[in-house]
Amino acid sequence: MKNTRISSALLLLFAFIFAGNTVAQDKKDKEKTGFGKPVMWESVNISERNLLDGPGGNAMRPNLSKIEFIEEEKSGHNKKFRIKDGSGRIWIAKIGREAMPETAAVRLLWGIGYKSEVNYYVPKLTIPGQGTFEEVRLEARPDDIKRLDEWKWDENPFVGTKELNGLRMMMMFLNNWDVLDLQNKVLQVGDEQHYIVSDLGSTFGSLGNNNLPIVYRLGRSTGNAKDFSKSSFIKGVEGNEVILAYKGKSRDVFRGFTTEDARWLADLLKQLSKKQITDAFRAAGFSSSERNTYVKAVSNRILELDRAGNGAKLATK
Repeated sequence: MKNTRISSALLLLFAFIFAGNTVAQDKKDKEKTGFGKPVMWESVNISERNLLDGPGGNAMRPNLSKIEFIEEEKSGHNKKFRIKDGSGRIWIAKIGREAMPETAAVRLLWGIGYKSEVNYYVPKLTIPGQGTFEEVRLEARPDDIKRLDEWKWDENPFVGTKELNGLRMMMMFLNNWDVLDLQNKVLQVGDEQHYIVSDLGSTFGSLGNNNLPIVYRLGRSTGNAKDFSKSSFIKGVEGNEVILAYKGKSRDVFRGFTTEDARWLADLLKQLSKKQITDAFRAAGFSSSERNTYVKAVSNRILELDRAGNGAKLATK
């Protein structure tokens, strides 16, 4: 009887330990992979979206009255610093040529309902102990949003949906030549997992001018209004397939679109007003002449997409 009681106690103890380990492991798995509903896009009132303030609105604008340096960020190819502003918010400051196009790209995507980061453009910023920098993108790091693993273009909950196909087409619409999986991120926001493209700095310029190995990089640019306006978007329509005029690496991301995909995305983009599109580039610090060039080019691309969605055989100039 005594041995039986000891054995029962030990079994109960092992059961508690096992249950505790299982709960702890489940918690770790949740912290790594997140939980809740995956969301990439949602239907919004596009006409009411403020593309000057962007997804953070005026309330989230950084307080530049006091800047505190926290640490240098080592990820990526651009110089980045983690800082704290005068209101205590944490930001990642990205320095250089990608700051302007990324600010505009986020606003256009957010404007039509895609989930995105919160960012703002700052023409000049002094970071104590590090120096004074021009062309700075500040990206928010809210305490209540957890950054999870990257997601892959060909492996995610949205494969085959209009939302993902629309996002893939938008990467070409923006002339984003850096569409590696590592640029994608899942954000845990409340009980939702937001699937976003986290790095949109390589946009609004020109793509590579060829499809050859290694040298496909030739001709690429970032944040160049003239290059963007001269580049092609849609090559044509064959049957029910929309063919994009892409040259460079990661071509699989830019294949497999239907006229229905083009119609869905065009119907969203057509709801953006000229003022909203202008505000996206104004928020990014582009000059008046650059804004005019971009607005005309973006408007032309929306018309191209609209024609492709209607099955036009030739959707480019």
